[in-house]
Amino acid sequence: MTFGTVRRENTSEVMPQPAEALETVFREEYGRIISTLIRISGSFDLAEEALQEAFTSAASRWHAEGIPHKPGAWLTTVAHRKLLDAVRRDKTRTDKQSEIQYETNRLQPYTELEFAEESTEYPDDRLRLIFTCCHPALAREAQVALTLRTLGGLTTSEIAHAFLLPETTMAQRLVRAKQKIRLAQIPYEIPSLEVIGERLVAVRAVIYLIFNEGYAASTGQRLIRSDLCGEAIRLARVLCELLPDEPENIGLLALLLLQDSRREARVNDQADLITLEEQDRSRWDYKEIDEGIQLVEKALALGRVGNYQLQAAIAALHAEAKTSEETDWRQIVALYDELMRITSSPVVALNRAAAIAMSEGFEKGLSFIESAGANGKLDDYYLFHASRADLLRRLNRLDDAKVAYVQALSLTSNQVEQNFIRRRLAELAVRD
Repeated sequence: MTFGTVRRENTSEVMPQPAEALETVFREEYGRIISTLIRISGSFDLAEEALQEAFTSAASRWHAEGIPHKPGAWLTTVAHRKLLDAVRRDKTRTDKQSEIQYETNRLQPYTELEFAEESTEYPDDRLRLIFTCCHPALAREAQVALTLRTLGGLTTSEIAHAFLLPETTMAQRLVRAKQKIRLAQIPYEIPSLEVIGERLVAVRAVIYLIFNEGYAASTGQRLIRSDLCGEAIRLARVLCELLPDEPENIGLLALLLLQDSRREARVNDQADLITLEEQDRSRWDYKEIDEGIQLVEKALALGRVGNYQLQAAIAALHAEAKTSEETDWRQIVALYDELMRITSSPVVALNRAAAIAMSEGFEKGLSFIESAGANGKLDDYYLFHASRADLLRRLNRLDDAKVAYVQALSLTSNQVEQNFIRRRLAELAVRD
């Protein structure tokens, strides 16, 4: 069986092969279809099984019959029927007649769906699914896993691999999350206006957490996991599509794009970590930078400035600088001042201190870093000690820098970061 593209006879038009079409619809419409199926069935598992069977049917039928005009609608229609088949099979295997009748009645309106893809439409239920996956009753780890499994379409194995967990552990986490939704009767709905803002904070936090784990992996031999970065960006785009007038959604997408734009320059060909100051900026993705800057401007113009918008604005200033020396550090400090007013986070205070060091001197920056860590909340934060060590190095306080680097080394499990710190320690040893 050959995959790829084919040409119509006597024409130059290139037609997609079924495998290519299935891959495209999976990538672009999986979240939309599964959301609809979960709403109809009330079950994550039934929906996933039905959609998997629909994809299996498509793999064989599209080869024989051709690719339908609306592949996503075709898959949705077939999956609806698979749901009905599953309910009918259960009816013959169980004595729970009342429960089965309830499920059959709930699905009944969809028994008349036809394969007329020209007219078949289905509602976009992804917003409901996002809020269900990120419900506050679920632990954050479960929110992340369930979001990647349902909206992202990643397999249990892929999610487990991404977070360096055994597949059985991840499978159990997903099962528990689904059970929690069912047993706690977590509603599959968009929250009321009174709480939607608070719930959106959790949704954005989950997406950002997924990106951060991809951008700076907490453990393992790689610094970057591009698949997770890509999934987070795709989920952020979905959120912007569903709630286009929410500036923090736009700010989040802008931030992810601007940070991701530097991905290829963050490590060299030997997989060594390269600091922002030393990166080859010709390797930055300027298409992502241009889109990110446009999104920052769009979000800020809406007049409701928030955390992600300010972080994106800071990332935009870094992206606009042609060299490290041209970075507008004073403007970055001013943006961190505003961010501190909104969040007062120790990590934000640390980042602000690092910007002060670059704009007003290393000694002053070091004093602000030590103030940020004075309450002990950053004691176990690798970057606090690494940032402090860097300024001590620049100030030629080599013994103090060594102590700080060793402390940082003990707090990271990522081998790329560990190797970077060891190189710094070797450089300090030469300077002694």
